[in-house]
Amino acid sequence: MAGIKYWLWLRNLDRMSNLACHQVLEHFGTPERAYYADAGEYDLIKDLTAPQKKALGNKDMDAAEKIQEDCARLGIRTVTLTDTDYPARLRSIQDAPCLLYAKGTWPDFDSEAAVALIGTRSATPYGVALGERLGCELSQGGAYIVSGMAAGGDAAGHRGALRAGKMTAAVLGGGVDVIYPRENEWLYHDIEANGVLISEYPPGTRPVGNHFLRRNRIISGLCVAVVVVEAGVRSGTLNTVRYANEQGRDVYAVPGPVDAPLSQGCNRLIQAGAGLVINSWDVLWELRLRFPERIETKLAPLDHPPMPERVWPQTEKAEAETEAGTPEAEEEEWEHISLKANRDRFTDDQLQILQLLADRLVHVDDIAEEAQLPVRRVLSALTFLEIEGVVRKESGDRYRRHAVLEE
Repeated sequence: MAGIKYWLWLRNLDRMSNLACHQVLEHFGTPERAYYADAGEYDLIKDLTAPQKKALGNKDMDAAEKIQEDCARLGIRTVTLTDTDYPARLRSIQDAPCLLYAKGTWPDFDSEAAVALIGTRSATPYGVALGERLGCELSQGGAYIVSGMAAGGDAAGHRGALRAGKMTAAVLGGGVDVIYPRENEWLYHDIEANGVLISEYPPGTRPVGNHFLRRNRIISGLCVAVVVVEAGVRSGTLNTVRYANEQGRDVYAVPGPVDAPLSQGCNRLIQAGAGLVINSWDVLWELRLRFPERIETKLAPLDHPPMPERVWPQTEKAEAETEAGTPEAEEEEWEHISLKANRDRFTDDQLQILQLLADRLVHVDDIAEEAQLPVRRVLSALTFLEIEGVVRKESGDRYRRHAVLEE
């Protein structure tokens, strides 16, 4: 790509954070235009710091050309924010990486039922065994496993996917040419041959603490769901869960003994509303409707029950009328909302979502796509509507309108 050197120049300038690069791109459109801009134009970007504006005045291309040469020598590809194969799923998150480095086979993430399978570095033998089993079964069922190749739970998920003969993606905290931890050297080479290694850091970058926390937003951002196998209450694994919640991803957790330190994080997640995972089909069953061409439902065990719908309390009268099949009685429980009379009660986002839901069950991602709204605004609106009792949340982050709209 002819313009890649300008991306490398911008992203690797001293003091230029990923967020600062976004601000530059928003103003100039392309890194190349930013490169050739006059110093006075940088002052027009109000959110940049003085050191960042000064850094933009550095037109030295030596570092960018060195990275470009390293990528060519090591077989590393670059994917920029504006490339067609940059995942739209990842592009939609806050602070999406402007530039990614990859080694291996780059998948079409947006068409994959990508699942982040994560766990603590200090995993127990039980957690490692379960992580491998879930990685294998989820992959066999059609999911694409994404994790961080860290020791313990992350590595177990990757090994499970590879054991199933499927591809897997590892998002690293250093350059994609840097093997870390060293104990995962063979796993690194297996993923390179049967998947993809991804990083937002240039070749040769050594992994440091804050890099791992930053890369977690990419792990969840590439996926539609996150499954936590083991985590303590203060585990770094829960940092990925926080990103997943902000990004509107489904979160699942494997329960464990109440007195087991590395199960406390998972148990707390389930207590807070995360999906409970007993086997892989607790996740795959939720994904089958969104990815009918990916999920191998024929592999589902015959005794696997469908996920139960949420049961809502009813009065004795309503229960009797529902059992008798009286639709009029059921409708009496629903609030009738006049769109004209409730302009002050609901925001435009809330009214749009109410109309969009109609009489169907819709996942939060699909609501955002159909409404053309950011996920965070959709979640905010849905929370208010759920409190008001006019929308109900079902399993798997799906919502149904529980009100009758009137013009």
